[in-house]
Amino acid sequence: MNPRAHLVPAALTVWATALAGLLWTWWAAPVVGLTLTLIGGLALRPWRPAAVAIAVAGPVAACWIGAQAHASAHHPLRAAAERGMPTTLHFELDSRPHGLRTSGFGSRAGGVDLVLVRATLDDGGRVVVLAPATGWLELLPGRRVEAKGTLAPPRGGELTVAVLRVRGPPRVETEAPVWQRVAEDLRAGLRDASTALDPEPAGLLPALVVGDTSRLAPRVVEEFRTAGLAHVLAVSGANLAILCGAVLLVLRLFRLGPRGCAAGAMAALVGFVVLAGPEPSVLRAAVMGAVALLALVLGRERSAVPALAAAVVVLVLYDPELATDPGFGLSVVATAALVLLAPRWSAAMRERGVPVGLAEALAVPVAANLATAPLVAGISGQVSLVAVVANLLVGPVVAPATVLGVSAAVLAPVHEPVARLVVEVAGPAVSWLITVGRHAAAVPGAAVGWPEGWVGGVLLAGVLVLGWVVLRLRRLRVLVVAAVAGAVVVLVPLEVVSPRWPVQGWSVVACDVGQGDAVVLATAERDRAVLVDTGPDPVPVLSCLRRLGVRRIPLVVLSHLHADHVGGLAAVLAEREVGAVAVGPARRPGWAWEEVRERARAAGVRVVELSAGQRLGWPGLGLDVLGPRAGPVGETNTAVNDASLVLRASTAAGRVLLTGDVELAGQADLLDGHVDLRADVLKVPHHGSRYSSPAFLAAVRPRIALVSVGAGNRYGHPSGVVVDALVKQGALVLRTDRDGDTAVLTGPEGLRIVRRGGPLDEAKGNEDEERQVDQAQRGVAAAR
Repeated sequence: MNPRAHLVPAALTVWATALAGLLWTWWAAPVVGLTLTLIGGLALRPWRPAAVAIAVAGPVAACWIGAQAHASAHHPLRAAAERGMPTTLHFELDSRPHGLRTSGFGSRAGGVDLVLVRATLDDGGRVVVLAPATGWLELLPGRRVEAKGTLAPPRGGELTVAVLRVRGPPRVETEAPVWQRVAEDLRAGLRDASTALDPEPAGLLPALVVGDTSRLAPRVVEEFRTAGLAHVLAVSGANLAILCGAVLLVLRLFRLGPRGCAAGAMAALVGFVVLAGPEPSVLRAAVMGAVALLALVLGRERSAVPALAAAVVVLVLYDPELATDPGFGLSVVATAALVLLAPRWSAAMRERGVPVGLAEALAVPVAANLATAPLVAGISGQVSLVAVVANLLVGPVVAPATVLGVSAAVLAPVHEPVARLVVEVAGPAVSWLITVGRHAAAVPGAAVGWPEGWVGGVLLAGVLVLGWVVLRLRRLRVLVVAAVAGAVVVLVPLEVVSPRWPVQGWSVVACDVGQGDAVVLATAERDRAVLVDTGPDPVPVLSCLRRLGVRRIPLVVLSHLHADHVGGLAAVLAEREVGAVAVGPARRPGWAWEEVRERARAAGVRVVELSAGQRLGWPGLGLDVLGPRAGPVGETNTAVNDASLVLRASTAAGRVLLTGDVELAGQADLLDGHVDLRADVLKVPHHGSRYSSPAFLAAVRPRIALVSVGAGNRYGHPSGVVVDALVKQGALVLRTDRDGDTAVLTGPEGLRIVRRGGPLDEAKGNEDEERQVDQAQRGVAAAR
């Protein structure tokens, strides 16, 4: 065995022991730990250091992790959580509250409604608290509070004994430690100083520096995930390596000796942990950053491998839950790739004449991305095809942006103008990160789908290993290149290889924006269309418009002001030429109305009100406002839904009825008003909820029913009763969660459907759908 790897078997044993105890049962930890210790000790007898290491670490892990898993499994709150009992708990916060952005009908568009925070009870049991943002978002680790709520069972793979769902604010019993308050002041100073930049860079800089994503735009998060840059948004070993490396460079310029440099770097490391907070992810990053720093100082990988293995042993024993943490696995694998693969690949490229700087710049992102690709694929269910190039492009700016961001955080409490100046200096680097992420995510086929979970991860790992083995055989390299080219043709979405979207002549498209609405109505002009609602998030609606080639939007209609219909408005106003924003007579919720007015004012776009009886027209498109016939009777969510604008669009494909989230009362008002509701295409009200009356659906009697709905949504949409009622009337029901973006257009024999995505083969799906439409047309004609 390589002497540098004598701690690796011990690290793997500890990790496997923790996985067994967390994912299986508590007694599996001692069984697996002791079994691996026995097998490893016998197998490693010729390599005494490795045998000694596993003989010590294995039994310790077996006993320690087994005891913790047993205590968690038999904690008194477990039984109460299974019964969903109400309770009052006293606990100390272990982490900063993590904001959860929701996109439900009553949530704030782009806001934080809930927080998730980890805490420890007086008896040592761990709980997860799910609470409203108000009163909780500002809490700091180390603060002791009392909270009333309802218990719920925890998810598997953790030592958590229960989840506490809280509805009200906490009762604070003690203040957070002084050093936690100082750290929060520094983070707040960085957030305030970052306002010197535009909103997106201002939200990205704190995320890049200290992992503070509280003001990070959801669009940036989604684009970074697609581009393979999500690691930039979390505190990692790279942050500490950059910071400590900068400190070492400065200290060496002042000709300090090795001990002085080491002391300065350690001070920087500890200071950063205080700044970012001593949460598990930060502690993990601190240890991994120390590994990278050690390799940098010693200038060789020789000590990095045992240091990495030692870090795994210490961290998993300190917090066994890290064994199931995807971030921990990514950190370990990425660090191992950087200290084992990157130097070898860089040297190999230098031997072939590649300049030193370019060789290292290429080796680092390639090694890190290939090594972590199986884990990323298993976690996210996709493989980014642009990650290596994107990381190569952002590599040069991450270090200066990080150092400048930390400097701004330190300077902000002392002199804010200077801190703002430092932030402005960092601005171009942060803006470059956003630019790269945006353009990389916009590349057709930037990320391809892949099986999730263990199967997907193992499958991709097997593909990579097989590719590496085959590439070492010179005679097969040409064959491999041909096979890879063929695989790319298979994996890249069909529209990339053979563009079939947007389909020529589309009249209406229901965009797949998740649990929300966004419908695009074509005009006679090529790049001009009307948009009805903008979905809950900016990325899906912008992606849909980009795919359709829509650049100019004469009117954005907001059927009502719930977040799942207006969440993408700001992005649409920023990225497209918008003539006006139209709303109905309702002005609820009040906060949403103010946000719509403010965003429209900032974009220089006027807001107009539509009312029943109005008619609007563009070449090839007409809009009749049918409702609401009466104003809302209150401020409840149902009242706001019933005040939705109901529009009838006259398109080349026939009549299209757009209903927002109108429910039973609103539908009854339309029926009582003897409004002509007949339409060829129906955007089913309220994502297909059960609150649609048979009389309303019969009055519309559509040939095609479009349900805009999110996959696996918690509301049970669409209702089977509504879907069955539409099918019985002869309608073809299409759902964005299954069919993706769905276009309606005219065909040789009537209406035609083209879907972008979905479970069926595209060509076969279109043929089947056209056949169903024809059958539906004949049935409707006979009925009428």
